[in-house]
Amino acid sequence: MKKIITCLLAMFGLTTACGQQSYVNADVNGFAELISRPDVVLLDVRTAEEFAEGHIAGAVNIDQAQGDFIQKAKAALSPDKTVAVYCRSGRRSANAANRLAAEGYKCVNLEGGILAWKEADKAVSTDAYEVDVFQTKSGKQVKFHALVHASIRIEFDGREIEIDPVTKLGNKFVNYSAMPKADFLFITHEHGDHFDKEAIRILSKDATKLVMNKRCAEMYGSGLTMENGQTYLLDDIKVEAVPAYNTTEGRQRFHPQGRDNGYILTLDGLRIYIAGDTEDIPEMASIKNIDIAFLPCNQPYTMTPEQLVKAAKTIKPKVLFPYHYGQTDVSGIPSQLKESGIEVRIRHYE
Repeated sequence: MKKIITCLLAMFGLTTACGQQSYVNADVNGFAELISRPDVVLLDVRTAEEFAEGHIAGAVNIDQAQGDFIQKAKAALSPDKTVAVYCRSGRRSANAANRLAAEGYKCVNLEGGILAWKEADKAVSTDAYEVDVFQTKSGKQVKFHALVHASIRIEFDGREIEIDPVTKLGNKFVNYSAMPKADFLFITHEHGDHFDKEAIRILSKDATKLVMNKRCAEMYGSGLTMENGQTYLLDDIKVEAVPAYNTTEGRQRFHPQGRDNGYILTLDGLRIYIAGDTEDIPEMASIKNIDIAFLPCNQPYTMTPEQLVKAAKTIKPKVLFPYHYGQTDVSGIPSQLKESGIEVRIRHYE
């Protein structure tokens, strides 16, 4: 496997590690070029405290010293991706790379760690949330920030998009006052883990476009109302409101048919499906050409893991983020979709 990886990555200036280790090393410049590729996932194996102090943008943080490191890594990292791994100086990441390689992952270790990265004047981020970065068809960058539960922050072409922002959920707080004001704000339905008047107030500016279902617009007193099946063009962003509801006997009261929204956002050709609170409803069969899907998984309010897998196979997104999952175990979803061609990314949306 070492020879295959070496040949594959030679163009990035990488060097094969010595001895019996089964990963390759990269200098700062090679590592920087490598992580710009769409088939590479960036992994920070330091502590959460170190990560919060400064990390490479787009990194997933899993502490290699924790006993469940491999379990978390398998849940979060696609085996089809090359894992670019780093720590403070390169030692912990070398250990992590060896362990991941033993599980079948192709791994590249940053020589000198983030210390060498900083010495080379490479940028670091202090964003406290996990970030996933994608590119649109014309090369514009789209960043997804995993905030909490159903709350997602999206950066696109200099604009801020917020989905179902809430300031407090259980013992978790989101400091929206430290974030930029929203250009677009989408609310799926009225429940307190999706609709928070204070969060909307903090994020709003005069030019903010607030999009809601009818019930939320009535409760808030303003906002652009969208109903299932409607399509709007907000500047250059196409917005489709799609159904979101419960179907299982006894659960329909949670999310009755026709009341709540899911949204499909098209950003410069990149199609993003944010399902809201729903089960695997028949209308999903008509949702096509999705690049990125956010599907909820917390029974009895939304989908079971089995329903989510069925929904994913119906929609066929390129990348799937299970979200809104609370205490539901979603770690088995990647293996269930392994043969589907869908990349599953587990982020901390609990």
